[in-house]
Amino acid sequence: MAISISLVLLLTILAVIFLRNGGLKPSHAVVCALLGFLLASTSMAPTIHDGIGATADLVSSLDP
Repeated sequence: MAISISLVLLLTILAVIFLRNGGLKPSHAVVCALLGFLLASTSMAPTIHDGIGATADLVSSLDP
């Protein structure tokens, strides 16, 4: 578990750096995809899933 959390933190930092530097290159997209897969296997996954679901419900309830 400690290796997984360390890798999640490393990939999160890399993704933020890549996004702040401008364009998202294919290698950067791979890092972001790996971050997503690693986050899905952590204990934070249900919280992230609930937060995304709540945001999607809020956006879908808005009238244009």
